[in-house]
Amino acid sequence: FSFIIHSGSRSSKTFKPKKNIPEGSHQYELLKHAEATLGSGNLRMAVMLPDGEDLNEWVAVNTVDFFNQINMLYGTITDFCTEQSCALMSAGPKYEYHWADGTNIKKPIKCSAPKYIDYLMTWVQDQLDDETLFPSKIGVPFPKNFMSVAKTILKRLFRVYAHIYHQHFDTVIQLQEEAHLNTSFKHFIFFVQVHVFLTFQQL
Repeated sequence: FSFIIHSGSRSSKTFKPKKNIPEGSHQYELLKHAEATLGSGNLRMAVMLPDGEDLNEWVAVNTVDFFNQINMLYGTITDFCTEQSCALMSAGPKYEYHWADGTNIKKPIKCSAPKYIDYLMTWVQDQLDDETLFPSKIGVPFPKNFMSVAKTILKRLFRVYAHIYHQHFDTVIQLQEEAHLNTSFKHFIFFVQVHVFLTFQQL
């Protein structure tokens, strides 16, 4: 995916730096495998756990990749997602999202979409950078609660897709990025259904 990132007033705050998987690491090899399989166009095959690989590691690599993809996708429409246009973080009248991270903000708060997404991406980035949750070194075990952490991250990342589709799809079409968005979203849904056992109803 290659995107032009618009330099809006909030850019430095909203865009998180890309989370890089160290070259030469086993996780980097897994990422390259995932990218090669994605290139074949068969998304269902692309999400399958490669033979002999560790499920936690596969989920970790893909979670980082989805974070990077969503970060870039949202980056393309950030100028159109403002405190005024999106005063609430929602995906339609039935789906309004309130933010809480359980530590700094314990009681869910109502906030605008750009504020919510900033909280969310910062929170995800903190999880990805935590070596006790997402170990990058070979031989360092994943924590016992890793899958539930990954599930929460993926569930929350879904909300950014939902907001883009509901509030900003016209803009995505104008920018001619609907093919990127649709492929990324389809890949995401296949992945969470197969490995994290999340259905649409649970997202």
